[in-house]
Amino acid sequence: MRKPVKILVVVGIALLILGMIFYPTIKNSFGGKDQPSVAPSSISPRNQSLSVNAKVLKPQTMSDVFRTKGVLLPDEEVDLTFETSGKIIQINFKEGSFVDKGQLLAKVNDAPLQAELKMLESQLPLAQERVFRQRTLLDKDAVSQEAFETVTTELDRLKANIELIKARISQTELRAPFSGIIGLRLVSEGAYASPQVRISTLTKISPLKIEFAVNERQESEIVDGTKLTFTLENDLNTYEASVYAVETSLDASTLSLKARARYANPGGKIKPGRSAQIEIQLREITNTIVIPSMSSIAEMGQDIVYTYNNGKAKRVVLTKGLRTASSVQVLEGLNVGDTLLTTGVMQLRDGMNVSIAQFEE
Repeated sequence: MRKPVKILVVVGIALLILGMIFYPTIKNSFGGKDQPSVAPSSISPRNQSLSVNAKVLKPQTMSDVFRTKGVLLPDEEVDLTFETSGKIIQINFKEGSFVDKGQLLAKVNDAPLQAELKMLESQLPLAQERVFRQRTLLDKDAVSQEAFETVTTELDRLKANIELIKARISQTELRAPFSGIIGLRLVSEGAYASPQVRISTLTKISPLKIEFAVNERQESEIVDGTKLTFTLENDLNTYEASVYAVETSLDASTLSLKARARYANPGGKIKPGRSAQIEIQLREITNTIVIPSMSSIAEMGQDIVYTYNNGKAKRVVLTKGLRTASSVQVLEGLNVGDTLLTTGVMQLRDGMNVSIAQFEE
């Protein structure tokens, strides 16, 4: 009996020793409550890799373009009225038609004036004969100088009265002051006209004026002769015009000044009153480095971009030149051939690992 007992004792001791050796491992394997938590290893931002887009810098041409809205105006427009009063006896135009400068458009009754003119003109031969006789007598010293001057004055007065009546007769005629399109007729034959009664409107639409506002920054660059292009809604064409006038003082409320350009408008195809989208190329810079505006950020008063350098982001301080809504000219800090990181700029740090997902043109 002693031998089996010894064997059991030895086996028990061996199991106890093995249990003491392997207990921690077994406990960890089954997630014991006393298992200490292992903190995940912290990863430095420098060891992270950010996927970004990039652009290889090349020499470019940069244009400073001023964009604004304007309105198309007629070159000339006038309300047509008579200079005198009277009954309208003629209307000689068709609404919406083209009329030539000097064309008779309407007329008021001038019968009394015509009668007066006829009477005065009938007196003209007799008055001229009196002057002729008095001059002959004056040459023979048969009449005084005073008598001759009296009949001469009477003739001059008669001629002046005739011219006055003719001028009043011309006021009974309404003529086109310039060539253009006549509007709707606002009166009828038989109506009483006066200088306060509008007959119609005459509009000159070839050329057209384009009126727009210029802000403080462009006031010295947009001058007489500056070229512009404009487009119209629902029209695929681009039209060219030239500035001919700019106001000399800024509007205090808007800090802008009005400018006007002229478009030839051949055939009068474009009508006034439409709005226009205007573009003016103020200047053009060739062979320069241009970057997207969104690829640059401001840090502590400095303009910063990041370039690609052997798999890492490199912080670069810029000196900027011309700026537009979408682009920036770089004067210092970048060179042709540099790889500019164009996305994820707010997340980038100097020395951060980066991978380029896509190259932009």
